[in-house]
Amino acid sequence: MGAMTPRAPVEQTIVVIEDDGHIADLVGLYLREAGFRVLQAPSGERGLELFEQHHPVLAIVDVGLPGIDGFEVVRRIRQRSATPVLFLTARDGEIDRVLGLELGADDYVTKPFSPRELVARVKAILRRGQPVANAASTTILIGEGITIDTARREARAADSAVALATKEFDLLAHFANNMGIALTRQQLLDAVWGLDFFGDDRTVDVHVRQLRKKLGDGLPLATVWGIGYRLG
Repeated sequence: MGAMTPRAPVEQTIVVIEDDGHIADLVGLYLREAGFRVLQAPSGERGLELFEQHHPVLAIVDVGLPGIDGFEVVRRIRQRSATPVLFLTARDGEIDRVLGLELGADDYVTKPFSPRELVARVKAILRRGQPVANAASTTILIGEGITIDTARREARAADSAVALATKEFDLLAHFANNMGIALTRQQLLDAVWGLDFFGDDRTVDVHVRQLRKKLGDGLPLATVWGIGYRLG
């Protein structure tokens, strides 16, 4: 297997929802080598049960599952949790990729894949989800009736909490910390997804659409043609 990578905290549990036993075992092997506790589920229904019982730090979900498919699994996860999700699938069409991101997935890996790259992506997702040590612990007014609390990682519109996926919140927080500044898609990718992100700038567009949809017309998030986006 080569040199071992630094191990993750023992408490970090990952649920792998994959009906192909060989792939699930391979993913589980490499994640356990990296120090994660891994729970495997051969169906979406069983995966949701494990998710509810064990509150994992991340879920890896195959799209082509028996019974309810991976997209529906993630829809149900997003109804109750902002836990990061990584899609693992044989599908590589743009429609599938965009749909996965719109559902709130944090990354998308297609088969065949490198198990070591998969572990690297998992670690990158978890690093990006960690609170920034010097983040301001204040509530920021970012639009008409819309606030963001960076300490609580909570967004509110019309005094009601709005459920945002991990990267949706991180993107909104970055906009809030750069009010009035036009930011390019590449700047947003580097700041929010990190230099180790494997995707492209369409990821930003998908997440912006989700923020606009969830927060409504009171969110002053403008498209700056030829550049990117500006909040306020």
